Amino acid sequence: MKALSISALALAIAAPALADPAVEVMHFWTSGGEAAALSAVRDKVVADGVAWADAPVAGGGGDAAKTALQARIASGNPPAAMLMLGQNVIDWANEGMLGNVDALAAAQGWDAAVPQAVKDFSQIGGHWVSVPTNVHRTDMIWASKAAFDRIGAAYPTTREELNALAPRFVQAGIIPLAHGGQAWQEAYMFEAVAAGIGGADFYRQELVELDDATLRGPTMVAVFDQMAALRGMVDPNFPGRDWNLASAMVINGEAAMQIMGDWAKGEFTNAGKVPGDDYACIPVPKAAGDAFVHLVNGLSLFTQTDPDLIRGQEVLASAIMDPAVQVAFNQAKGAIPARTDVDLSTMDACAQATSAALAANDAGGTALPTFAGTHAANAAVVGAATDAITTFFNSTMTAEEGATALADAIAAVQ
Repeated sequence: MKALSISALALAIAAPALADPAVEVMHFWTSGGEAAALSAVRDKVVADGVAWADAPVAGGGGDAAKTALQARIASGNPPAAMLMLGQNVIDWANEGMLGNVDALAAAQGWDAAVPQAVKDFSQIGGHWVSVPTNVHRTDMIWASKAAFDRIGAAYPTTREELNALAPRFVQAGIIPLAHGGQAWQEAYMFEAVAAGIGGADFYRQELVELDDATLRGPTMVAVFDQMAALRGMVDPNFPGRDWNLASAMVINGEAAMQIMGDWAKGEFTNAGKVPGDDYACIPVPKAAGDAFVHLVNGLSLFTQTDPDLIRGQEVLASAIMDPAVQVAFNQAKGAIPARTDVDLSTMDACAQATSAALAANDAGGTALPTFAGTHAANAAVVGAATDAITTFFNSTMTAEEGATALADAIAAVQ
């Protein structure tokens, strides 16, 4: 179904404000770094004369937010804008629920400024139904410099080096791996491990194409074998821990490492920590060539009929895509801008390295859509796979049993 237009002429951005322009933003950006990032957008929106109604839903993976959104839609009262990921954006657009800001995008040159990997989850059916705030890299390790200095070790560049560090940290009284035992976190860990062990081609066959033979093959068993090694590195109190609390364990030196998307960097920034001086941001080691697993964040726009709410959406969209806001947002969020034409000179070394890595992997065909973030597959497949992954991580299942359980779970929902 064709998306319904919510955009007037782009010149409306410069027109006098209507009586009560407003925008309600529903999201699950509730950690310190995330809240600081969102404030960069909010401040611009408010400065441009639009009232901001904040509608946060706690839960870092977004599952609670999805449930809240469905309830709002069922009651006939969708928010003006909603933080949604990947296939969820496509699904709501195909349902005809999302409007667009095509005229604004054309006037501001979004097509030339936004890479195709971002457009895939923002411009659906040729319409800008979602406004991208940032790109995250999900296959990252966050490492405490103090912890590594304490044992006199270098940061790992191979899986073998990573695994060999664990007993040394334990002996020094440091938790090797900070982890939040929530299913979505284990799914992100899994995709990072899969990209690291199998490489880009394996990742596509396994998590994009969902090839059954690949899912049951020896490389997948190796992925689960490494997941088993990682579950031996976490502390006993990991179940139910929020991701940002695991980040705090690395920040305060209680733990040596965390495997998490680069939204974790927002917590380090919010704590006043400096990359290189206090912590390291390194990709999960790759054994089969380079790969870069990415997630696109954006605020999707639900169709509105009230002119004041339409005005609010347009001002919100313009604010998000403002180059200065893109930089400020991502300095706090830990990600990189969705636009490729912004000046990164004020961003930290992690952001600059991540931006360069995305460009290289995009050119090399090894930029991979996140599975855990429902970019590579739909929510039903990701949900079934996540259940199998978290069951494995919280059990004593063998790697062979884990691979079989995952393949069976995905086959059951296809």
